[in-house]
Amino acid sequence: MLRLRFTKPSTLRYWQVILFLTILYATAFTKALADDGELLQQVHQFLYEETRSLGEEVVIDLRPPSPHLPECVQPEPFLPNANQAPLGRVSVGVRCGEDSRQVRYLQAQVDVIGNYVVAARDIERGTLITSSMLSERGGNLGDLSAQALTAEEDIVGQIAQRPIRSGSAFLAHYLQAPHLVERGQRVTVIAEGSAFRVSREGEALENGALGDRIRVRFGSREILTARVTDQGILVVDF
Repeated sequence: MLRLRFTKPSTLRYWQVILFLTILYATAFTKALADDGELLQQVHQFLYEETRSLGEEVVIDLRPPSPHLPECVQPEPFLPNANQAPLGRVSVGVRCGEDSRQVRYLQAQVDVIGNYVVAARDIERGTLITSSMLSERGGNLGDLSAQALTAEEDIVGQIAQRPIRSGSAFLAHYLQAPHLVERGQRVTVIAEGSAFRVSREGEALENGALGDRIRVRFGSREILTARVTDQGILVVDF
């Protein structure tokens, strides 16, 4: 018969083991907090630099990384979506290490108290937006949609693509830049380099706003793609 015998440790030794484990855990926890503190400080400063120009007050609440992750050496924060301001609930990427091969993501809540633009009256679809159609409102920009346009210069001169009600914020997909070229229009296409400049007339095969690349036909068969730069003017990029 196999008989196993377990001996209960003495009370003194039991508490010595507990004390040792407590000190060991506290030391590791303190080091993890120090490492995370540097990382959080870098991300906090990054978010502040990205948002301080948007309003009068910025409040950033960062969720600390998982304690199971290794230390992030030489953290380099970045925004996964660089085309949008980091407002509201955002995810911030951080590259770690000398070669930046390790990437982790932190979650944050970014609130910015400032002013933003809303419609001063109802705006019908197809309307060219002017400054007289806008008014300013104060509040938390973090409560707005990620697609919201908050500055007047990003709105004036655009065309409403749908009805916009009074008091509504302007979303990017509500607006479109006005066409400088219409389909079927005779246009001038310019090609130039360091030692030459050639212009030709052609027919636009598509509508185009400033910066759009559209197709232009020359004669019956030749078709090129050119970039809209002005009213009826396009440029071929080399």
